[in-house]
Amino acid sequence: MKVVVTGGAGFIGSHLTEALLRRGDSVTVLDDCSTGALSNIELLQEHPNFRFVQGTVLDAALVDELTGGTDAIYHLAAAVGVRWVIENPLQSIKTNVRGTEIVLDAADRHQCRVLIASTSEAYGKNDGGPLSEDDDRVLGSTRVTRWLYAATKSLDECFAFAYWQEKKLPVVIVRFFNTIGPRQTGRYGMVVPRFVDQALRNDPLTVYGDGQQTRCFTDVRDSVRAIVSLMDTDAALGNVFNVGQPREITMDGLARMIRDLCQSTSEIALVPYEEAFKSGGFEDMRRRVPNVEALERVTGFKPSIPLEETLRHIVSEHRQHLTVGQPV
Repeated sequence: MKVVVTGGAGFIGSHLTEALLRRGDSVTVLDDCSTGALSNIELLQEHPNFRFVQGTVLDAALVDELTGGTDAIYHLAAAVGVRWVIENPLQSIKTNVRGTEIVLDAADRHQCRVLIASTSEAYGKNDGGPLSEDDDRVLGSTRVTRWLYAATKSLDECFAFAYWQEKKLPVVIVRFFNTIGPRQTGRYGMVVPRFVDQALRNDPLTVYGDGQQTRCFTDVRDSVRAIVSLMDTDAALGNVFNVGQPREITMDGLARMIRDLCQSTSEIALVPYEEAFKSGGFEDMRRRVPNVEALERVTGFKPSIPLEETLRHIVSEHRQHLTVGQPV
């Protein structure tokens, strides 16, 4: 297949690109490298079926050109990370909403299958669960910048459903639940790489709030396998799927697990949200757990890589970078 991956130099995108190349697809990556990194795809540059185009999904002419003759688009380009979104609200809205509209329009024009990457943030403050795809979204005030990410990605989903319903565009929507793994950076608010860096330096592990809020973390290999399986399955078209590992852990428990894996002497430091996000615009939810029955029913696949295994890979990568003095 001929495939375009927007955001392919990013964390998930680079792992996805590798998987597609391994199975014999020809892959064109479109990325502006605002949050992605060329180092993520450096080893792919000599691959005969790989092409990198530096540009933005906001460039409609470029997206249209790359979509011509393409069989499938994995649209992963987006504003990334809670902290980045809070600090760059206007650019986040433009990238998430206008960028997705441009991709869907091009996919419809050239009649290629498209996957829209959404997020568990779409559920907002709904801390029930496990959360199923049709459960209610509970969002805070539009004055709270945290929720603009949820709002924009929800609008992306609405765009995708509208193209499916009105134009029969073959589209699949996925909601990622805290995907983690090698190459993920902590610069934009991702908790696992932040904890690992702090632990390896024996610095305090900064846990926001009381540390009893829970999340579920998914190995990027599981996430990639899930979305490729969904794109290969006709029964997935026109639907939205949670992609996540259902195992639940508190933030305090996560910090302690990472500290143990790093053999660190770090203390656990509880930091109030208002101190961690001095610019404001942040609220949190107590719990977020996915129900992945729909994914398993349609594809036969359920994320299952143990959290400890994933964390060991991340710690090993960060330890190597720390040894040679490179940023992660």
